[in-house]
Amino acid sequence: MTEPVLYLQSQISRLYMQREKLTVQEFLALDKKYDLLGLLEAGYEPFHLMGEQGVLNEIHKNINDETTEPKR
Repeated sequence: MTEPVLYLQSQISRLYMQREKLTVQEFLALDKKYDLLGLLEAGYEPFHLMGEQGVLNEIHKNINDETTEPKR
């Protein structure tokens, strides 16, 4: 993992916690369930060009998509 990826992960994590009014523990629980930090690492190339609000929206969309996905 490179320094720019770590920076993106820390910035977006902090902003997401502020936006959703989450504690660190609550964010870590979401990360464990939805692999948010992994998403940020895997999507670094497009995400670092999107701007913070765009990335926050993608994270929110990813969580909503996974919670509304029908069970098989």
